[in-house]
Amino acid sequence: MFKILVADDDKNTRKFIQAVLEAENYKVITCENGEEALDILDKEYIDLIVLDVMMPKMNGYELTKILRETNNDIPILMVSAMQLPEDRHKGFISGTDDYIVKPVDETEMLLRIKALLRRARIASERKIEIGAVTIDYDSLTVTKNGVSQELPQKEFLLLYKLLSYPGKIFTRIQLMDEIWGAESDTGWETVTVHIGRLRKRFDNWEEFEIQSVRGLGYKAVKKV
Repeated sequence: MFKILVADDDKNTRKFIQAVLEAENYKVITCENGEEALDILDKEYIDLIVLDVMMPKMNGYELTKILRETNNDIPILMVSAMQLPEDRHKGFISGTDDYIVKPVDETEMLLRIKALLRRARIASERKIEIGAVTIDYDSLTVTKNGVSQELPQKEFLLLYKLLSYPGKIFTRIQLMDEIWGAESDTGWETVTVHIGRLRKRFDNWEEFEIQSVRGLGYKAVKKV
C-alpha cells in the first residue's frame, strides 16, 4: 500500500484530500507545515507528498528546495490557490514534479498521483512492464514471454523514453536532445530512422505501438 504525506495548514483541505486518498486505498499521514513534514520524513517511509504552497514556519517551496538539495527525489504534487504562471514556474524551479490549483478536482488529483507513482516506480526499478513485456534499462533488453532481445543503445533509449510517458507527444528535437545530446552534430532525421527500426522490430506486438503525430512528433501507446 502506498503511503502519502499530505502537508496543508488548512484543516478542511487536509480532511478532504485524506478522505479522497483513503477511498482509493492509500495510507495517508497529514501535517500542517513543512517543518512537521520534515520530521515525518525522518521517521516514516513516504511514497509521495501532496504539498500546499502557503504554510507557516516552512512553506511548500522551501520544503521542496530542501528535499531536492539533499538529493531526495520523492515525488511531490504541489497544491495551491495561486494560479498565475509565475507561481507554477516557481514551484517547478524549486523541484516539484507536478502542480495543481485549488479548488482541487479530486479526479485530476488522483490521476496525477497515479502517474507520479508509476514514474517513480519505473525510475527506481529501471523497468517498464506492459502485459507480458518487460523493458529492462540496465540490460537494454526487451523480454516477452521469456524471450529477450538486446537493442542497440539509441533504439532502446528512444523506446524507454516514449514508454515511460505513454500518450505524451515528443518532438523530434526533444528526442534528439534527450538521447543524442543537445551538442550532437547528428541531424534530427536520425530520430526518424531509429523510430522506423523500432516499428519494424515490434511490428504487430499487441502490447504497445509507436505512433506518429502529424506535424508534431511521436508518442507511444499502451494497448494492454
